[in-house]
Amino acid sequence: MSVSSNPKRRLQSYQYPPSHTSSRSTYPSFLSIQISLRLQLTWAWRGLYDAFRWNVVISAVVDDAEIRANIYKSLLLNSLSLVSIYIFDLLLLPLVQGQQKWFHRNIGWFYQALWLFPVVGTSFYFNSTWCSTIAKRTYTLQHGSQAGTQQSVTYTGMLTAIATSAYRVVMVFTSVILSFALRSIPYIGPLAGFIFLCWLDAYYCFEFVWIARGMSLSRRVRHLEERWAYYFAFGLPSAALCTFATGLANVAIFALVFPMFIILATHGRPVPLDPYNPLPQDNSDTPQHPSPFVPIRIPVFGIIMWLNDLIVRILSVGGGPSKRSSTSRNRAISDDARENVEDGDTTKLVKANYGPNVPVRPTRGRINIGRRKED
Repeated sequence: MSVSSNPKRRLQSYQYPPSHTSSRSTYPSFLSIQISLRLQLTWAWRGLYDAFRWNVVISAVVDDAEIRANIYKSLLLNSLSLVSIYIFDLLLLPLVQGQQKWFHRNIGWFYQALWLFPVVGTSFYFNSTWCSTIAKRTYTLQHGSQAGTQQSVTYTGMLTAIATSAYRVVMVFTSVILSFALRSIPYIGPLAGFIFLCWLDAYYCFEFVWIARGMSLSRRVRHLEERWAYYFAFGLPSAALCTFATGLANVAIFALVFPMFIILATHGRPVPLDPYNPLPQDNSDTPQHPSPFVPIRIPVFGIIMWLNDLIVRILSVGGGPSKRSSTSRNRAISDDARENVEDGDTTKLVKANYGPNVPVRPTRGRINIGRRKED
């Protein structure tokens, strides 16, 4: 019998693999449901607190003449719009009901066409300009004159700005449609519409800040959806103010308070910094993810983004398949390059939010826990 066929010799020559780090140490660590829910409530309270820091608004209005002038102009014109709306709803409309003469029956239509709609449309147009000025001035006072990203005045930059504005108009249009669609759902419709309105108001209040920081649309949406508790609470007061009146009056009320909430958003501190590892690490390098039963990201604008892409595809004309595929590929590469911060290195985002002296823990070792980020 040969030596190799001896079972004892074969057993003695067996080499066990070297010891490795336990696979348990590489398994993601999750927080309990209670801790995860308590964290979400804490972040919601922070959003509500930031939405009621009216001392910040008063200080900004008192200290800066440019902000004060634009706030006064916005208040004056939007107050005129609101008074005009209530004059029609509470005074003219009851007077013309049941009238037989043609002029009396149509006086409400004349009032709307010749006064109400022009005043409301003009106030919304100028309010957009004044709000942009207020947002830029507030951001400059807080972060410095070089904080915002400057767009180069080129032909390509101009086309990009036009395309971005058009896409934003489409987003506003689809948001309004979705809001009305949610309200039409039986039983839960009003509550669902109100919850969505809270997130929508918060998005538009913070949009100026996000654009100033150079965040793309996909990053802005992801940022809100991953911090849904904070932004829901921040948008709660403005949504509550715009719920109890009639349709056009609700819009006028939002336009009236919108400049103040822009100032509040500029001074806001959205939390958490890292939704996938919300607790500060002590001595352990293992990140602690929220409980799988408490969502990290809620696709608040998922339907809106889908509708936007659908409308853009329908309205797009010209260009062959190869050109479109090349454009889409270049756009995807550009979005990936802009989203490096959120995909692993949050240092730049933290520095922009809280200053250069804040210690930042590395997130390169973030473990994929099966929640794929989708834009």
